Amino acid sequence: MRLTNVAQMHARPGRLSSYSVVAQPAAAVAPDRGVGAGFSAEPQQNGAQAAAPPGGLPVSFDQNRHVSFGSRPGSWMAVSFQLDGPASLDEIAAVWQVVIQRHGTLRTVFEWRPEHLPRRSDTHHANSGPGGDSGGPISDLLLQEVAMLPGTWEQLSDPESPRAPIGFSTGSRAGLQTAHLAAPREQLNAAEVKAALRAHFDTVCDPFGMPSHRLCVIDDGESAAVRETAGSPQIVIGSDHSHVDAWSLLVLVRDFNAVLNNLRAGHPAAHGLPAPESFAAHTRAMEAKPFPPEAVVTRWREILEAGGGVMPTFPLPLGDISLPVSEKVEVRDVLDSAELNKLEAHAKAEGVRLIAVAVSVMTRLFRELGDQPLRTVFPVHSRDEPRWFDSVGWFITNAVLENDDDSLRGSYQAVKEAIRLGSHPLAPIMRPYGGMPAEPGMFAMSWLDHRRLPVNVDEALNAQHISAVVQTDGVMIWFVVNETGLHLRCRYPDTPQARETMHTWLEAVVEGLRAPSIVEG
Repeated sequence: MRLTNVAQMHARPGRLSSYSVVAQPAAAVAPDRGVGAGFSAEPQQNGAQAAAPPGGLPVSFDQNRHVSFGSRPGSWMAVSFQLDGPASLDEIAAVWQVVIQRHGTLRTVFEWRPEHLPRRSDTHHANSGPGGDSGGPISDLLLQEVAMLPGTWEQLSDPESPRAPIGFSTGSRAGLQTAHLAAPREQLNAAEVKAALRAHFDTVCDPFGMPSHRLCVIDDGESAAVRETAGSPQIVIGSDHSHVDAWSLLVLVRDFNAVLNNLRAGHPAAHGLPAPESFAAHTRAMEAKPFPPEAVVTRWREILEAGGGVMPTFPLPLGDISLPVSEKVEVRDVLDSAELNKLEAHAKAEGVRLIAVAVSVMTRLFRELGDQPLRTVFPVHSRDEPRWFDSVGWFITNAVLENDDDSLRGSYQAVKEAIRLGSHPLAPIMRPYGGMPAEPGMFAMSWLDHRRLPVNVDEALNAQHISAVVQTDGVMIWFVVNETGLHLRCRYPDTPQARETMHTWLEAVVEGLRAPSIVEG
């Protein structure tokens, strides 16, 4: 799956449509009112649902941090893929309705906790603390399950295109008046499609959206840059980050295509698909885990003290980032599949995994360029049991990867320590700090090897993991490994100083990973 953002994604020209389901309180849905949408799509759940718990569903640590920042553009992520043949909007809506019913987090919405309602953390975490369970974050959010009913299609237009003036009579002495009415053009070019998707998702995929996800379809056109298949719609599913992660995007693509094929074949919608657990069940399981060992709590305290009381920051100059600025994104195809095989063989011969090579390169560069160790936020997935593998949600916790030994074995040990730190719930560790302490310049590194995941999708679908275009004050680098090779994507503040620093640093990272003695030997 290609990692990109909405400004750089591959988008075909055509008609752009958005499907919005209707979110209603579960208790307001009549028992005989189904949630399917045509096309013989039987719902996973029919009728009224159980009443929501008084304090709402559990809110994960990352959900609480993300949603508490409030409504803002760019809080979403999306996945795009192309169907292998024509499909009507009715078919697509029916399939999406089934996918929504499969995954509990897609049927939940956030709101601020009403003043009269006690915090869930106050009523459910009485046993939290050393010797007890981990509990969850102290949160002023309320997460409620709702019913998602069939909705409507809306045709989208380029937000920058002028609207045609239409005259009409007001019936007054003023006579004919002029109003500007939005009349979307049937066909948009690729640039207009991307602009429209960005504007739409920035508005509707909001942390407090009802719902905070949308399915969009581009049809009636083709793009040679993507695929020479006329009539095959391109699907784009966007959601606020609080409900999805990169792994979830793969699950959505797999489920959507499986359900479409099942319904066309006359099979039950979920035929052949594993039954997923809800993300709320995972959050409860994290809350119920034992309080982290004292050694882990102490290590976290040492990490934060080493960073001046905050999470790691990028150690090289970025210019004035006292306020977030426009992002700059660079994408590099570092190694092709043959070169990747050679690098992987080199790592294996040294008794380490591929990630250790990247950590070694960055450790050496930070020492040479800034006389600093490598210190980076390191997301670790929390799907620690097979029952979470087929679920949609934000199954991520954060660790810190700290290393000053650029040997491959030393770098691999640093990776293993970061994974160990990330295996414990973060909420109880960060509770004394009022949440995860951060300041401008935060540095994070993500590593995702699609080949090692139990869920993946066919390359022929041209799947794309799409990020929003945002204002930023930090540095984030993604390493993505798949069947085509090793790729990296880096987002950083678009300041003159940062452009100079990051261009030099990224060139050196790529050069280090492409060491001739390894990939050409």
